Amino acid sequence: MKTLVIIPSRLSASRLPGKPLLKINGLSIISHVYKKAREADIGDVIVAAEDQEIVKDVRKNGGEAILTSNNHKTGTDRVYEALVKLGRTDVELVMNLQGDEPLMNIKDIQNLNSHMVKTKYNLGTLAAKINDKKFFENNNIVKVITEESLEQSKFPKALNFMRKLDKESDQAYHHLGIYCYNVEILERFVSFKQSKNEIKNKLEQLRALDNNININVALAKSSPIGVDTKEDFMAIKKIMEYKS
Repeated sequence: MKTLVIIPSRLSASRLPGKPLLKINGLSIISHVYKKAREADIGDVIVAAEDQEIVKDVRKNGGEAILTSNNHKTGTDRVYEALVKLGRTDVELVMNLQGDEPLMNIKDIQNLNSHMVKTKYNLGTLAAKINDKKFFENNNIVKVITEESLEQSKFPKALNFMRKLDKESDQAYHHLGIYCYNVEILERFVSFKQSKNEIKNKLEQLRALDNNININVALAKSSPIGVDTKEDFMAIKKIMEYKS
């Protein structure tokens, strides 16, 4: 099965405007994510951007990018527009990788792709074990509850996604911002209006669950932080600069 990786990106994030172009080790966050996706080597990679500055930055750093509309409600809608614009009819799976997670583990990306190829399920994502109790109260960290506990070889269904979880649960995990769609399901997903649940919680994956599209969850080895706030950016910058 052929996979295409599309990374949606825009400058107008409410909590940290301009974040895709913030630099770590001289390279923008979006270009770091692009590089990670290329290293995973599961298929072609393209950035779907709302802003010409992002397209320019990615291309300048040797990547591929395409300009998309600026009135998309979610990243997945942007990913679908890019797929249509590219006219790639040879692709069976589309990997939607968030443009603000430069610490995403390459093996985890590969693992999700191989689960999807093997099972031929409709839609897959990743989650990691929660080791820090503070995660449960943090609304910036999305949690997923799965049908059965996550193990390396399992790929159970997600029962629900939420931002806040009042009590700890054995089947609650840290949801990572990555999705792998079978192309037909991606088409179906974007044909639905945003659900009330999705709008209220600001979680696009709830649109799938509200329309009876199953989401299966694979276990991620690591639990990277995404860049949502200035504090996140400073923390990630420190980690990445230390590693280099």
